[in-house]
Amino acid sequence: MGSPRLVATDLDGTALRSDGTVSARTTAAFALVEGAGATLVLVTGRPPRWMRPIAAAVRHRGLAICANGALVYDLHTEQIVKSHLIAPDVLQEVVSRLREKVPGLTFSVEYEAGFARESGFLLDSLDRVAGLNGAETDALTTLPCAKLLALHQEMNPDALQEIVCELVGHLVTPTHSSGRAMIEMSAHGVTKASALAALAEGRAITAAEVIAFGDMPNDLPMLRWAGTSYAVANAHVDVLAAVDHVTAANDDDGVAEILEALYGG
Repeated sequence: MGSPRLVATDLDGTALRSDGTVSARTTAAFALVEGAGATLVLVTGRPPRWMRPIAAAVRHRGLAICANGALVYDLHTEQIVKSHLIAPDVLQEVVSRLREKVPGLTFSVEYEAGFARESGFLLDSLDRVAGLNGAETDALTTLPCAKLLALHQEMNPDALQEIVCELVGHLVTPTHSSGRAMIEMSAHGVTKASALAALAEGRAITAAEVIAFGDMPNDLPMLRWAGTSYAVANAHVDVLAAVDHVTAANDDDGVAEILEALYGG
């Protein structure tokens, strides 16, 4: 078989350097993918508002799957083209169950545009740098949202995810990716894999023709679905155990290294 027809890569901790930048080498490797006629998809937990510098760095190439599969974002137009949202009644039940069983949680929601948070929910560094505070509110469950986030200041993230899955895994799809005890919940059944599979099907691309790269538990569904899977060397232990191959760490341009070998001629 020739080179994969679709390249799917996570961003933070995978294709991006640890300082959040896209290296010149990675930008050039992405260009090789598209120059070969393959489809490039950036598959991330990031919300669309964090994608503008990435879109510029990759010269507005390709599509992005944001919010762990909830939103499909056109990097050329910088517009959301598809959404899978959590309904308000589901949000209400999930928050109620988690508040009752896990003391110390604070919550935030990601909308298609913007976000809202409880006053105790600590902002991510990207929003702090950008000066974005979101709306502080206790009424987080009145509108459909792309992602519900639950943050605990003390728990281990893997342990917290296990508890959240047990309590509300039948209502939403929980995962984590930040290194903090912050669980990210999408609509039930919505993952990076579900969004990527739908996108590939629309282009008559099979899973066997897809190569995927990742580093954290939110990448696992995508890595298991893709015909060929790579973890970067700095990946979470569960990701390293699940993939076909391991490449160099994100700060050593591990994704670019593989793409150069596949598409560099």
